[in-house]
Amino acid sequence: MNSSASKNHSAQSYGGANGRPSDAEMPGGHRSQTNWHRYLSLREMGVYYALILLVLILSAVTAYTGRANYLTLGNITNVLYQSSLVAMMAVAMTVILITGNFDLSVASVAALSAAVTICMADSVGFWPAAILGVSVAMLVGLLNGAIVQWLGINAFIVTLGTLTAIRGVVQIVTDGRSLSVSDPEALAAMHALESGRVHIGLPLLIMGAALVVGGALLAFRARRAQRSGALLVGAMLGGLSLVAVSWVGGAQLSVQKPVIYMVFFTALVWFVLTFTITGRRVYAVGGNPEASRLSGINVGRYKMVAFVLCSGIAGVGGVLFGSRLGAINPTALQGQELAVIASAILGGTSLFGGAGSVVKTLAGALLLVTLANGFNILNLGANYQGVIEGTVIVAAAAIYTLGGSGRGRNAH
Repeated sequence: MNSSASKNHSAQSYGGANGRPSDAEMPGGHRSQTNWHRYLSLREMGVYYALILLVLILSAVTAYTGRANYLTLGNITNVLYQSSLVAMMAVAMTVILITGNFDLSVASVAALSAAVTICMADSVGFWPAAILGVSVAMLVGLLNGAIVQWLGINAFIVTLGTLTAIRGVVQIVTDGRSLSVSDPEALAAMHALESGRVHIGLPLLIMGAALVVGGALLAFRARRAQRSGALLVGAMLGGLSLVAVSWVGGAQLSVQKPVIYMVFFTALVWFVLTFTITGRRVYAVGGNPEASRLSGINVGRYKMVAFVLCSGIAGVGGVLFGSRLGAINPTALQGQELAVIASAILGGTSLFGGAGSVVKTLAGALLLVTLANGFNILNLGANYQGVIEGTVIVAAAAIYTLGGSGRGRNAH
């Protein structure tokens, strides 16, 4: 058994299941061309192409109809701000999906965290209330994970049940009415956490220059070593984009703090999934749980931690949501679990585990919010919004499915 698992691991590490060298290992121009074709394919880059195309269409429509220019820094930062909470929860959801599980209760958990925070802020202060709210959210994640792992019940069924139960708890906590914070110190702390702005002009310039220079050097070394520099060129293009944005926005360019939280959390999860043993094990647990178990990985622990992470980040999102207005109502964030899951699906995350990219999930969240933002600008009715959003999600799922299962590791 162990020998067989070792052979399978070797086959996966050096090409396909038949042990054949992968494209990345083939020397010369054929490998390079194959990699470029793969990196730029609709399956790999579809969400980015869709986002760019959507922005161009909205820009053209607003220009044609005489409306204000869509591509203003103010509107771009507004889209980023509107995306921040859903994107953070979607990134955490991606981790759960990679492990082969599912969590429908994420938005309800966020609402519960917000309700606990708002209810307790006047009496104990904002920060203790926020810590309590996030702790309650993490306990829900622990409960979800324990039921799924120890009782063996399907995660979809478990989290569908907790979604409903937690909504009832929110009704109990809020007594079925809107609640607000009245303590000035608590409100000031909420404002400082959620509503403050951060100047990013100079940091963007520095990061962009570093990406361009570092990417150029690494691409040169990769070329000498006959390795593909496609991703490095992508990093260089990203660096040039950051430099351009900082140049246009100037030193006073700023964004709301939740945007910074979103970017930082996404970058952290991307780094862990891409460059650490923990990340490799997360993909292994979702891709082949039995082989992972035979190789000594504690599969249950990784799946459990994914549930706790997702609920914990949902708790943080709930605290930020409650801090926006210092108030909460019983129906807060209702239905947002669909936006969270849709963001991951648009980013190409496999619903069967073992594959997913948090960066693409972030792009998926931006795509959904850009759609909604465009609908508002064009005064498109809510009924049409649902039809178009649903069509986009189904089309994305079809593209990824027809493009291949892609159950291998994909964290770029």
